[in-house]
Amino acid sequence: MKKTLQLAVVFYAAVFLLAACRSSPILNIDNAPINISATHSSADIKKAIIRAGSALGWQMKSDRDGHLLATLILRSHVAIVDITFDKKSYTIMYKDSKNLNYDGTNIHSNYNGWIQNLNQNIQAQISTL
Repeated sequence: MKKTLQLAVVFYAAVFLLAACRSSPILNIDNAPINISATHSSADIKKAIIRAGSALGWQMKSDRDGHLLATLILRSHVAIVDITFDKKSYTIMYKDSKNLNYDGTNIHSNYNGWIQNLNQNIQAQISTL
Protein backbone atom coordinates (compact mmCIF):
# COMPACT_ATOMS: atom_id res chain seq x y z
CA MET A 1 0.00 0.00 0.00
CA LYS A 2 2.78 2.41 0.93
CA LYS A 3 4.59 1.62 -2.34
CA THR A 4 1.42 2.40 -4.32
CA LEU A 5 1.08 5.73 -2.56
CA GLN A 6 4.72 6.60 -3.31
CA LEU A 7 4.23 5.71 -6.98
CA ALA A 8 1.12 7.87 -7.13
CA VAL A 9 2.98 10.84 -5.62
CA VAL A 10 5.85 10.41 -8.10
CA PHE A 11 3.39 10.11 -11.01
CA TYR A 12 1.49 13.27 -10.09
CA ALA A 13 4.72 15.18 -9.49
CA ALA A 14 5.92 14.16 -12.97
CA VAL A 15 2.61 15.22 -14.53
CA PHE A 16 2.82 18.58 -12.77
CA LEU A 17 6.39 19.15 -13.95
CA LEU A 18 5.50 18.24 -17.52
CA ALA A 19 2.57 20.63 -17.46
CA ALA A 20 4.81 23.41 -16.17
CA CYS A 21 7.28 22.76 -18.99
CA ARG A 22 4.58 23.50 -21.55
CA SER A 23 4.58 27.15 -20.65
CA SER A 24 6.69 29.73 -22.51
CA PRO A 25 7.23 33.48 -22.49
CA ILE A 26 4.45 35.07 -24.50
CA LEU A 27 5.21 35.82 -28.16
CA ASN A 28 4.17 39.17 -29.61
CA ILE A 29 5.00 40.26 -33.14
CA ASP A 30 6.08 43.89 -33.03
CA ASN A 31 6.22 46.06 -36.16
CA ALA A 32 6.68 43.29 -38.71
CA PRO A 33 7.55 45.06 -41.96
CA ILE A 34 5.15 45.20 -44.89
CA ASN A 35 6.99 45.50 -48.19
CA ILE A 36 4.45 46.19 -50.90
CA SER A 37 4.09 48.71 -53.66
CA ALA A 38 2.68 52.13 -52.87
CA THR A 39 -0.36 51.39 -55.04
CA HIS A 40 -1.82 49.10 -52.38
CA SER A 41 -4.07 50.64 -49.77
CA SER A 42 -4.61 49.98 -46.09
CA ALA A 43 -7.85 48.27 -47.14
CA ASP A 44 -5.79 45.79 -49.22
CA ILE A 45 -3.59 45.06 -46.21
CA LYS A 46 -6.63 44.65 -43.98
CA LYS A 47 -8.17 42.15 -46.42
CA ALA A 48 -4.89 40.20 -46.58
CA ILE A 49 -4.68 39.98 -42.78
CA ILE A 50 -8.33 38.91 -42.53
CA ARG A 51 -7.78 36.20 -45.20
CA ALA A 52 -4.68 34.98 -43.36
CA GLY A 53 -6.40 34.74 -39.98
CA SER A 54 -9.67 33.32 -41.29
CA ALA A 55 -7.83 30.55 -43.13
CA LEU A 56 -6.39 29.43 -39.78
CA GLY A 57 -9.69 29.58 -37.89
CA TRP A 58 -9.26 33.02 -36.31
CA GLN A 59 -12.41 35.13 -36.07
CA MET A 60 -11.39 38.55 -37.33
CA LYS A 61 -13.34 41.69 -36.37
CA SER A 62 -12.56 45.21 -37.50
CA ASP A 63 -13.53 47.82 -34.95
CA ARG A 64 -11.62 50.83 -36.30
CA ASP A 65 -9.16 51.81 -39.02
CA GLY A 66 -5.84 50.01 -38.68
CA HIS A 67 -7.07 47.60 -36.00
CA LEU A 68 -8.45 44.07 -35.94
CA LEU A 69 -9.50 41.98 -32.97
CA ALA A 70 -8.70 38.31 -33.66
CA THR A 71 -10.10 35.43 -31.62
CA LEU A 72 -9.12 31.76 -31.88
CA ILE A 73 -11.29 29.16 -30.14
CA LEU A 74 -9.92 25.61 -30.00
CA ARG A 75 -11.80 23.19 -27.78
CA SER A 76 -11.86 24.92 -24.37
CA HIS A 77 -8.96 27.25 -25.22
CA VAL A 78 -9.47 30.86 -26.33
CA ALA A 79 -6.79 33.30 -27.51
CA ILE A 80 -7.54 36.94 -28.29
CA VAL A 81 -5.04 39.27 -29.94
CA ASP A 82 -4.98 42.86 -31.15
CA ILE A 83 -3.63 43.32 -34.66
CA THR A 84 -2.68 46.86 -35.61
CA PHE A 85 -1.41 47.74 -39.05
CA ASP A 86 -0.60 50.51 -41.48
CA LYS A 87 1.05 50.51 -44.92
CA LYS A 88 4.51 49.88 -43.43
CA SER A 89 4.08 47.30 -40.65
CA TYR A 90 1.75 45.25 -38.48
CA THR A 91 1.80 44.18 -34.84
CA ILE A 92 0.17 41.17 -33.15
CA MET A 93 -0.21 41.68 -29.39
CA TYR A 94 -1.69 39.41 -26.74
CA LYS A 95 -4.97 40.76 -25.38
CA ASP A 96 -6.65 37.95 -23.43
CA SER A 97 -7.02 34.19 -23.14
CA LYS A 98 -8.92 31.42 -21.43
CA ASN A 99 -7.52 28.06 -20.32
CA LEU A 100 -4.01 28.88 -21.54
CA ASN A 101 -2.45 29.39 -18.08
CA TYR A 102 -1.34 32.97 -18.75
CA ASP A 103 0.44 34.30 -15.65
CA GLY A 104 1.38 37.77 -16.82
CA THR A 105 4.58 36.61 -18.53
CA ASN A 106 4.22 32.98 -19.60
CA ILE A 107 1.49 31.18 -21.48
CA HIS A 108 0.80 27.67 -22.76
CA SER A 109 3.35 27.00 -25.49
CA ASN A 110 0.62 26.17 -28.04
CA TYR A 111 -0.31 29.86 -28.04
CA ASN A 112 3.09 30.83 -29.43
CA GLY A 113 2.70 28.26 -32.21
CA TRP A 114 -0.67 29.75 -33.14
CA ILE A 115 0.87 33.24 -33.27
CA GLN A 116 3.79 32.01 -35.39
CA ASN A 117 1.34 30.39 -37.81
CA LEU A 118 -0.77 33.54 -37.95
CA ASN A 119 2.31 35.67 -38.60
CA GLN A 120 3.54 33.36 -41.37
CA ASN A 121 0.11 33.31 -43.01
CA ILE A 122 -0.14 37.12 -42.84
CA GLN A 123 3.29 37.37 -44.49
CA ALA A 124 2.19 34.94 -47.22
CA GLN A 125 -1.05 36.85 -47.90
CA ILE A 126 0.71 40.22 -47.97
CA SER A 127 3.30 38.86 -50.41
CA THR A 128 0.49 38.18 -52.89
CA LEU A 129 -0.44 41.88 -53.06
